[in-house]
Amino acid sequence: MGYFSKASALALAIGLLGVASPAWADFWSDAGAKYKGVVLHGVTESTPPSNFIKDVLAPEFEKKTGIKVEIETTSWDQMYDKAIKDMEAGTGIYDMVYIEQDIIYAYLARNFLTDITKSLKDMPDLKAPTYDDANFTSFANYFKNADGDLFGVPMEAFLKLYLYRKDLFDDPKIQAAFKEKTGHDLKPASTHAEYTEIADFFTQYGKDNGMELWGSTAQAHTGHPASWYEFFESVAPTFGVYNWGIDASKNYAASVANGGTMNGDKAKAAIKWWLHLRDIAPPESPQSTWTEVGTTFAAGRAAQGLVYGENGAWIQSDATKSKVTGKVGFALPPLEPGVLEEAEAGKGYIGYYDGGAFGLPITSKNKEAALLFLQFIGQNEVQPDWAVAAPRITNTATYDDPKVKEMDAKLGGYYTMLKDKGKLFAGAPPYPFHAQVREATAPIFYDILTGKIGPDEGLDAMAAKAEEELTTLGYRK
Repeated sequence: MGYFSKASALALAIGLLGVASPAWADFWSDAGAKYKGVVLHGVTESTPPSNFIKDVLAPEFEKKTGIKVEIETTSWDQMYDKAIKDMEAGTGIYDMVYIEQDIIYAYLARNFLTDITKSLKDMPDLKAPTYDDANFTSFANYFKNADGDLFGVPMEAFLKLYLYRKDLFDDPKIQAAFKEKTGHDLKPASTHAEYTEIADFFTQYGKDNGMELWGSTAQAHTGHPASWYEFFESVAPTFGVYNWGIDASKNYAASVANGGTMNGDKAKAAIKWWLHLRDIAPPESPQSTWTEVGTTFAAGRAAQGLVYGENGAWIQSDATKSKVTGKVGFALPPLEPGVLEEAEAGKGYIGYYDGGAFGLPITSKNKEAALLFLQFIGQNEVQPDWAVAAPRITNTATYDDPKVKEMDAKLGGYYTMLKDKGKLFAGAPPYPFHAQVREATAPIFYDILTGKIGPDEGLDAMAAKAEEELTTLGYRK
């Protein structure tokens, strides 16, 4: 009797579940039916979040819809080159392209991207009930136009933070040596002067003790935009130089003479500080992009550094790639006096809030199927495993997931810092001339790095070159 009661109860529960199941339980298979056999092509940078899309989300989507998704992961520069050339030529090779936060404004100005918000309103049968762009964090605002329409589904977002070796900072022997040498207690730096003192100490400590250890990382490649970005998006803001030192309200002035700050005293102090760190950093630093900075820190070669959060997370948690798992502390970047207050007042920012989204090119030949895929990766449901496997958070609900909370504890509160302090950081300024100004000024910047021109003279030349380029482009009148 008991057996039949249980069986009956189970059958009843299943029956009730079937009745109660919402109509959208089969949305993906129903919506995907007419596109079954379509092959979508996407291009993105080879990063942990992108690899999760390729290896996990794309196969899941194909199982649910019958739509195959092929994601091409490549280098940062190749990714941009392929995407832009495809959209310029109108060849329609790609149905999804990775849009880094700093290039979205240029893409919008050139009408490269499909308006996702409008498309879903115009085709309500394609709107997934589990997708809502209200679920995204404020980072999604970087991918909207002036009307608030979304042009990219966020897929990664992270801060560039100050990482330090807790095992070194907490070592009594090292603490005593530092106190004897400097007269100060060893703790994570809050100012540039403190950071420099710690960096100098550890570089010398490594030499004195025959260790492969240096005082700081430096993303200082002499021929790659990564170094340009390190300075203007991560270092200069900590000295109070915002938006690359270009003031849009003053006729897009870059030079001090015209009201800009690219070559001001704060910028010149910032570059000299950073060049000193480069000089006492691991020897690979002049060839390091964001990737090599991560591997340098993971190899235990630096006591502290400014490292992208997506790298910091695996450095702390993945023992197959990192020699310092469980030994990493996360903190806000060192700052000049007044910078934090400006950030809190919304008048500045303390560092770089990086990330990207998947956008749908106007030139895609499979827009409807691609819209389904973009919604699929934007659902709350797929976020927790993604956040744990490739540390990034784009949906607010992700913070409260048990898996993510557990990972947050392993990372020393990294996700909590992203949630609570993210507002103090900012992405690139909303300049449609982003790439042009970077390319115009980068050669001079590389000359500063190689010593062909002094830092003061170099920044003067960069400010002049920026204004020249902005005049040519029609922004300076």
